[in-house]
Amino acid sequence: MVKNSGKIKAAIALFHDTVVAIISYCLAFWLRLGDNFSFSDENWHYGVVIFTSICLGLFLLLRTYRRSWRYASLSDLVILTKTVTLAILIFLPAMFLFNRLELFPRSVIVITWLVMLAFLGGSRLLYRMFREHKLAINLCVPINQRINVLLIGINEHSEAFLRSVASNPNTDYRIVGIIDNAPDKRGQYIRNVKVYGDIASAKAVIEKLTIRNKIPQKLIIAPDELSGEDVSFLLNIAEELGLTLERLPRLTDFSQSSYIPIRPIMLEDLLGRPQKTLHRATLPQFFTHKTVLITGAGGSIGSELVRQVAQHSPACLILLDNSEYSLYSIDYELATRFPELVRHSIISDIRDRKHLDHIMQKHQPDIVYHAAALKHVPLTEENSVAAVETNITGTKNVADACLAAGVQEMVMISTDKAVNPTNVMGATKRLAETYVQALGKSRKAHGHTRFATIRFGNVLGSAGSVIPLFRKQLTDGGPITVTTPDISRYFMTIREAVELVLHASVLAHDLPEHDSPVYVLDMGEPVLIRELAEQLIRLSGLTPYKDIDITYTGLRPGEKLTEELFYNFEEPEKTPCSGILRATPKEVSLADVNRYIKRISLAASHYDCQSTTTALKDAVPEYNPQPCPKTHPCPKSTEDNSDSVEDIMDDDERPQ
Repeated sequence: MVKNSGKIKAAIALFHDTVVAIISYCLAFWLRLGDNFSFSDENWHYGVVIFTSICLGLFLLLRTYRRSWRYASLSDLVILTKTVTLAILIFLPAMFLFNRLELFPRSVIVITWLVMLAFLGGSRLLYRMFREHKLAINLCVPINQRINVLLIGINEHSEAFLRSVASNPNTDYRIVGIIDNAPDKRGQYIRNVKVYGDIASAKAVIEKLTIRNKIPQKLIIAPDELSGEDVSFLLNIAEELGLTLERLPRLTDFSQSSYIPIRPIMLEDLLGRPQKTLHRATLPQFFTHKTVLITGAGGSIGSELVRQVAQHSPACLILLDNSEYSLYSIDYELATRFPELVRHSIISDIRDRKHLDHIMQKHQPDIVYHAAALKHVPLTEENSVAAVETNITGTKNVADACLAAGVQEMVMISTDKAVNPTNVMGATKRLAETYVQALGKSRKAHGHTRFATIRFGNVLGSAGSVIPLFRKQLTDGGPITVTTPDISRYFMTIREAVELVLHASVLAHDLPEHDSPVYVLDMGEPVLIRELAEQLIRLSGLTPYKDIDITYTGLRPGEKLTEELFYNFEEPEKTPCSGILRATPKEVSLADVNRYIKRISLAASHYDCQSTTTALKDAVPEYNPQPCPKTHPCPKSTEDNSDSVEDIMDDDERPQ
């Protein structure tokens, strides 16, 4: 029935356009000749047959009758213009061959062109207006019952929203004005809505609209248009005037429905910088026919890696995690969203080198993303042994297994806390970075595996981050706890982090052998944690320090006020990918790094916190350790080890 309905509509459209061609030609003669026009004129008979035949042939050839009238647009008018123009250009020589254009008024050609375009375009316009209820006297939702909206920013997202509101008789919104920072747009009208001014004049614009009885009830922001400072400014205005601040989804988030949902302002909109939008055209071909293994696949970064890699249709996706529930959750999601994707979910621990070797040899992955790690600073301070075994030994196991299995590329996920670390987590990740770099530059890796490291800051909303904690504290009625008023962090969204990792894979893949880069995202300026807490309270419709209090608990062991993305000796370099920088780390020999790791692992195996910290300090000179909390003393070995860690090591294994 659907197919037949489409054919019937196409046939009706073809018949309509053919009749329009006949009427246009006849009307052009009548307009030109007036009372002198006669239907019995032989030249007119032949002319109308020739012109109609040419038009019918072009309609069939260019398939204009297949174009939807319901969504007729400027592109359809362009096609119709080309078709009519081509028909006229073919008709002229045809008539010349027939009667050398004797007794044929030349102005008829121009009149026919104008009349035919008016009929073809006008009929489609009227039909669309009818379908969109523009010709209706009464709308389903009365104007006075709609929500008045002030739209912020003009781009393809806001234009789509304007079009959706204009075409939907059941819309809940009435757009009363637009503000945009572009000075040349001020005073213009976009789909009958006036552009009043810029962001700085938002309050004055709202007052002007209020005087005109167009009081805005919502401020709606177009995505990818404003900086975090602008969003914060608007949030303060909305709070002061009792308005709500919301945002449009991106075009890629729109459903097939003409209805565009409005969403609350998210914390990522308050980063203080626009989110990085990276060109993804190279990613599908990069992953095609490749087997990809992801460690820590159930974690925040690992699971987003799984989702984005799955979108690019790899040959096989291997998920590795030591958490049964986390692995089950992401595996179930994959099965639902990508049922055709070949995948294997493996419960394993990266500290188990033999199992890693077995997995690598069995599945032969082409690319390995190493996202498994212990990342919670206070917990790793109290559990330094686990941090060493996972972040250092585990990373070494993954890298060595990749090399042994001939993996094409391994990408390690690092952190900004690895730069001038003050905690065990940062120091262990720094040594892991160093090992991956040294292994990639060594002759041992020649012709086998490329190694790359990705370093970035905090991820908004990830497990263990401040945002889920703040939300829980807010739900419980407060207070929200912040360590100090001045503590700040670099923030990024999970989408940004994972896109960085994927693009870095492509960049590293094209590098020469023995090049083991460290890539860093240009993350803008750090964000005060206190301001994030205040914004979250405002977004919930409450007032900071009045409805919800913010208390300060003091820095925890291992924490510092600010983080860094580069060491002083790492000169940032631009890369072909906008927003991704490259660090130039120090050259370190693989033999030295192996000695350090052996010493640290030995100390950890004896549960000797002090020796482990000392060994980490020797391996990472920039590491400035903080004392363990007094309430949680470092565990001591219960064994009678009369020899120190230094005594157990052979002379040739001592770090130089």
